[in-house]
Amino acid sequence: MRATPTHRRARTRSPLVQRWHEAADRHLSPLQRSLLVTWVSFGVTFGTVRVITHGIRGGWLPWGNVSAGGRHLHHYNLGIATLAGLGLVAVRGDERAIGHPAVAVAYGSGTALICDEFALLLDLQDVYWAKQGRLSVDVSLGVLSTLGAYLTAKPFWHEVGTVTRHHVASVAAHGLHPTG
Repeated sequence: MRATPTHRRARTRSPLVQRWHEAADRHLSPLQRSLLVTWVSFGVTFGTVRVITHGIRGGWLPWGNVSAGGRHLHHYNLGIATLAGLGLVAVRGDERAIGHPAVAVAYGSGTALICDEFALLLDLQDVYWAKQGRLSVDVSLGVLSTLGAYLTAKPFWHEVGTVTRHHVASVAAHGLHPTG
């Protein structure tokens, strides 16, 4: 019997990651998978953007702001372009794209890029680094992203926790390397 790409990937995964995938297969419908990927992408993108903007401002990252024709391009522009592109996919009605993980990643990431600069869009003033409200926005969006990812796939996360605890306990009991 010839191994399919899915079977080849399954053989190269660690036992723990393989168990996570099995839990996803048991507990997540295609809609839940898509929502989970969207929420996780939102959270990862939001967090990454926050780190990058702090790194640019603090001078500890080797690059600077993106500009075109001498004008600063805010990252909400990338978010709007991403969501506009997804709108074209939706309007076109491409059945293969519906529920595709790449669409979910793009939607979560594009939305995070826009939400991160919501105050700028609301006030039409560059208040990105203003103290007022910055912490509450960061905390709110972080909690919202985490809560969304959890609630979207609650049974999956519970099984992942159980599988991970059993794996760690087994590794500890046998003195094995965690990836074994």
